[in-house]
Amino acid sequence: MSDIQLARPVKTHHHIGQAISLRGLRSDVKRANGFNAKIAVFLTNIVGSMWCAYAFAVIALLGLQPALRPGGEGIIAWIAQTFLQLVLLSVIMVGQNVQSVASDVRSEHTYDDTVQILDRLDIHTQGGLKDLADLIERLEAAVKPQAT
Repeated sequence: MSDIQLARPVKTHHHIGQAISLRGLRSDVKRANGFNAKIAVFLTNIVGSMWCAYAFAVIALLGLQPALRPGGEGIIAWIAQTFLQLVLLSVIMVGQNVQSVASDVRSEHTYDDTVQILDRLDIHTQGGLKDLADLIERLEAAVKPQAT
């Protein structure tokens, strides 16, 4: 079993390009059933992109100056109510997408490893338990004449 690679690490940074890309947007929308589902998939993909996070950061920064004026909401309120809510929404969605892609890859690795292990345990597979069963039968046959 030395060629089976169990517990292969899956790093999320290898999958960030796939998770934050808008290239698959059209195919994702086409796979959705119904008008409302298509709109939901479209908006989720757009808001869950780093480009949207950057746009939200710019929008939030535009509101910084009025927040700092006398009578404005102040820096703490601006950070909590504007910047964090706008920017972190998209960033968290991107992070979840990246983790989801990495999780899918880990699941594929686990499945492949399981198939390989089960194949090795199959009694009829050459090199698996069949070889062990044949060896035990030969040993039993060799021991039986000597025991009588």
